[in-house]
Amino acid sequence: MLNARELLTIGQRVKYFRERRGLSQKGLGELIGRSENWVYKVEHEQIPIDKLSLLFELKRVLRCDLEDLTGGFLSSLGTGLDSEHEHVPEIRSALSLPSSLLPTAMGAVSVQDFKESVDDAWNVYETQAKDRYQDVGGRLPQLLRQGHAAVREASGDDEQVALRQLISLYGLHQIFLRRVGEPTLARVAADRALSLADNTGDPALMAAAAWNLSCVLTSAGEVHDSVELARQTIANCAPTDDSSAEHWSAYGALHLQAAVAAVRATKGPVAWDLYRGAREAAARVGSDRNDWHTCFGPTNVAMHEVHLTAEEGNASEALRLADTVEINPELPLERRTRYLIEVMNCNRIQRDDYATVHVLTKLKAQSPEEIVFSPLVREAVTDLLKREKPLFRDDLRAVATHIGIAA
Repeated sequence: MLNARELLTIGQRVKYFRERRGLSQKGLGELIGRSENWVYKVEHEQIPIDKLSLLFELKRVLRCDLEDLTGGFLSSLGTGLDSEHEHVPEIRSALSLPSSLLPTAMGAVSVQDFKESVDDAWNVYETQAKDRYQDVGGRLPQLLRQGHAAVREASGDDEQVALRQLISLYGLHQIFLRRVGEPTLARVAADRALSLADNTGDPALMAAAAWNLSCVLTSAGEVHDSVELARQTIANCAPTDDSSAEHWSAYGALHLQAAVAAVRATKGPVAWDLYRGAREAAARVGSDRNDWHTCFGPTNVAMHEVHLTAEEGNASEALRLADTVEINPELPLERRTRYLIEVMNCNRIQRDDYATVHVLTKLKAQSPEEIVFSPLVREAVTDLLKREKPLFRDDLRAVATHIGIAA
């Protein structure tokens, strides 16, 4: 357990190690492909570092240990940095083999059984508040074996159904692996999904698979590649007036993901152009959907306006926008949780400690497992413990204990 009172924030640690190396903010930014303004905002806690790839890059450039840079946060997270999730080795083994060499699933695998199994795994991941990583992680290797067996044995219309479900399964792999800190394996899964989708020639499938890979690239800090992939796919898979809602949904979700990548690449005008494209697609779709587990619709578009505004460093405007967003309880648990983490961090940046603790408490109740995996939550709790007040002390300490930080 860490004594949070003895810890600096990550931003303060970046500044310390930067100055120890004799680098200016501009110099550090150039070495990691970021602007001087980005470094300034990180050091002054205006924007967070919540991407593992950036932490690794800073560790390399600043010549320090990852544990020293993060104050020990990551050594106790179980996110693949100092220790990996217990199901990762078996998942790695399955992903490392060509599909033809995967051990045959036990017994015959019908396409319908495979579809139901994948749908159930997704349902657990998107709705189960406790132990979902343990549950889903244990299922993935066997599901992968079943999926490739189902595709090999299917014929006629069943072959297309099996292929679509296999692409969906690879999408579940990539999001699980990203969350537990395995970006390289997540990239493997997303690449395979995109390759399968490309072979179908289905533009909706292509948009959904490109969304998956764009998520991985953005999380890994490869934001320029993410934007380029998304924009090229958008140009090649544009729906028509007669296209299905699924097609419009995947197309709109790809716009949102590209907008996030663009704003992180300091391409604000590009990001907002992409956002407007997503808003137009949402108007076509008309309601919140979850085609290909992209969680697209008017609510997610509104959430992304908050996110993009916060990414640009305008926390007060982001909170004003957040006041107008009504969260749809039917949205997947992870999407609702990550949005609340964004709102929590905006309150933290504004130094509204009571509001920050209020959202942290709500997060703990809503998604007790997810917040343990969030560097933003851990940094916020560490920061708040340094200046706790009687008004929110008990609630704050309850969250700190839950995520493994000693009050």
